Amino acid sequence: MLPLILDKTFSNQDFTKTSLDKAEYDNCTFMGCNFEDCYLSAIQFIECEFINCNLTNSKLKETTFKDVNFTECKLVGMPFYECNLFLFSVTFSLCNLGLAVFNNLKLKSTTFKDSSLQQTDFAEADLTQSTFDNCNLQDAIFENTILEAADFRTAYNINFNPNVNKLKGAKFSKSNIEGLLSMHQIVIE
Repeated sequence: MLPLILDKTFSNQDFTKTSLDKAEYDNCTFMGCNFEDCYLSAIQFIECEFINCNLTNSKLKETTFKDVNFTECKLVGMPFYECNLFLFSVTFSLCNLGLAVFNNLKLKSTTFKDSSLQQTDFAEADLTQSTFDNCNLQDAIFENTILEAADFRTAYNINFNPNVNKLKGAKFSKSNIEGLLSMHQIVIE
């Protein structure tokens, strides 16, 4: 059983020099911390908040993220698919999630706000009722992805094949719909 750390704030710590203790962090806040290339495997984060942190290329084997908010974080190349999938729930605001991998994850009702999702892999994920509010989806991978009732109305650089994804009830704006038609090589004016 992991030790429990409650209601603690970690500010401006560099966990690349001193590792974060393997524990269950409940209602903790991490502000301005550096976790780049760190092993966060088997650590539990419950109702935590990461603000202005760098988690690029962190190792997440069996890491738990339950009701975790990421704000202004750098999460490049994060292998979220390696996390403990039980009760996995996250939100992202003002984050860089380039090259992150969410394939095969259940991400129902997940919010991505004002974030960069360039080359992010959502293959075979369930994003039912998720929101992509003002997000850059350039070269994001959606393949066999469940996008039913997902909201893409303010997202941009959308370019994926609607024939290999479930889109029933998904919302798009007139300005971003052409990314769904580009595979057909038609001209929209």
